[in-house]
Amino acid sequence: MTLYPKLILNALETVRYPGTGKNLVEAGMVDDNMRIDGMKVSFSLVFEKPTDPFIKSVVKAAETAILTYVDRNVEVDISVKSKQAPRPEVGKLLPQVKNIIGISSGKGGVGKSTVAANLAVALAKMGHKVGLLDADVFGPSMPKMFQVEDARPHAEQMDGRDMIIPVEKYGVKLLSIGFFVDPDQATLWRGGMASNALKQLIGDALWGDLDYFLIDLPPGTSDIHLTIVQTLAMTGAVVVSTPQEVALADARKGINMFTNDKVNVPILGLVENMSWFTPAELPENKYYIFGKDGAKKLAEEMNVPLLGQIPLVQSIREGGDEGKPVVLDEDSITGQAFMRLAENVVHQVDHRNENMDPTKIVEIHK
Repeated sequence: MTLYPKLILNALETVRYPGTGKNLVEAGMVDDNMRIDGMKVSFSLVFEKPTDPFIKSVVKAAETAILTYVDRNVEVDISVKSKQAPRPEVGKLLPQVKNIIGISSGKGGVGKSTVAANLAVALAKMGHKVGLLDADVFGPSMPKMFQVEDARPHAEQMDGRDMIIPVEKYGVKLLSIGFFVDPDQATLWRGGMASNALKQLIGDALWGDLDYFLIDLPPGTSDIHLTIVQTLAMTGAVVVSTPQEVALADARKGINMFTNDKVNVPILGLVENMSWFTPAELPENKYYIFGKDGAKKLAEEMNVPLLGQIPLVQSIREGGDEGKPVVLDEDSITGQAFMRLAENVVHQVDHRNENMDPTKIVEIHK
């Protein structure tokens, strides 16, 4: 039997691509690089993206069609191409980002996201180029905190890749899983799905030139933390806690997670949130509702800097709910506290970069 391209193409016309319902030839998925050598045939199938979920099943169906409709003795060699260029490899994802900082907490409810939002805005007010990634996959709060809940980031074609364009507000480039899910529905994802979504927001987004890239991590320790340290070389981590004992115990675990031998991410310092309550009408008064100086003592015990103590003031909660981070009002007590925090973070990052080697990405050993 003599093989020729028309025979092969006729067989491939019996295979439909599930994404569109069109057959492979009609859909333009058969590349024009077909080679026939005796009973051997080789060619490429072209998919939109390298992550197309139908690649394996379509390649298998194409092989089966040729063996069925042409000759079962044909040696079939199908390679896969994608129209979209692949994501850069780990280690080359954010070439224009100078510093990557994880904002972490051992437990929920300590105001980690509030600290992350205000720190990002404070750094931008200081003139730095800032990006903020809301990596709290199961409880994204940044869209609300920045009053951009209705934003739907679009993608633009750049260098053969679809790149997500971050939302910009208050001088901060922002992306969140919250932009891509229904805010009224619980996000029910397996760990792998959440990690893949996060990698897209890191590697398939146009973050550009940044001085500081802040990552608002989920509370506790999880797959998401592992994904981040296996994907990016973090400059350091900022751990947020309240002064109360139960929060401090979890903060201690969080510090240990970053500093253990396998992860080795430097701790830039601790932030004590809700340090004391100050009523707006009595700005000089301090009421230590959650205990006094707990995070300050923990910082001394673990030999890490205390980056700031943020008072509990009603305006912080109001600012978060209204999408106006309180640091926008630099004259307020809390605005000043967050600006001091930003100054201390900048100082610690500079100190860390002068005295320590760059962090290495955590390698995956299978």
